[in-house]
Amino acid sequence: MSTPLISIAIVDDHTLFRSGLASLLDEFDEIEVLFEGVNGQDLQNKIKNYPDVQLILMDINMPVMDGFAATKWIKENYPNINVLALSMLEDEKAIIGMLKAGAGGYMLKESTPLELLAAIKAITEKGFFVNDLVSGRLFVAIKDGDSKPVFSIRELAFLQHCASELTYREIADIMNVSPRTIDNYRESLFAKLNIKSRTGLVVYAIKNDLIVI
Repeated sequence: MSTPLISIAIVDDHTLFRSGLASLLDEFDEIEVLFEGVNGQDLQNKIKNYPDVQLILMDINMPVMDGFAATKWIKENYPNINVLALSMLEDEKAIIGMLKAGAGGYMLKESTPLELLAAIKAITEKGFFVNDLVSGRLFVAIKDGDSKPVFSIRELAFLQHCASELTYREIADIMNVSPRTIDNYRESLFAKLNIKSRTGLVVYAIKNDLIVI
């Protein structure tokens, strides 16, 4: 019994990346790349000729029409087509922006072909793909229009340790992660809360009952 084909389109302004990705995906029996686009406007012009497209791999930063606008347009005009954001940006604003526009998931371009294949299958079957960048809680928060920040368990643990006299390196040892990972937790919280100091993080956490003192 043959595997049903998943028909996709790739929209990215970098020709080498786009063509290389198309070649990689063509090696999978379950994937069929119907067309490629260089930006959102190009997508608008071509999509009318490919009514069977099931999923679009969408870059974010593109000239003329970027991934945010293109995704919103697709979901308004072709609501049954799924969108998977594929970007170099590990940035919360970009992630949330794409999810709000209607993307069913978000992956980094450094992902392996097999990881991408799994994501494509998940979105095609379920309409969404959850990974380390996009938690189920984040999907729910965006769907419900909840503007409150969403914190991971590890971020909350980090916040708790921030209220102590431990250095960041000591916190890394206790949490059994690298100092670089601790830096990522800190910068993520700074960005989410628009706070620029450890003291500010602790004050916010106490006021919002996120930690126990």
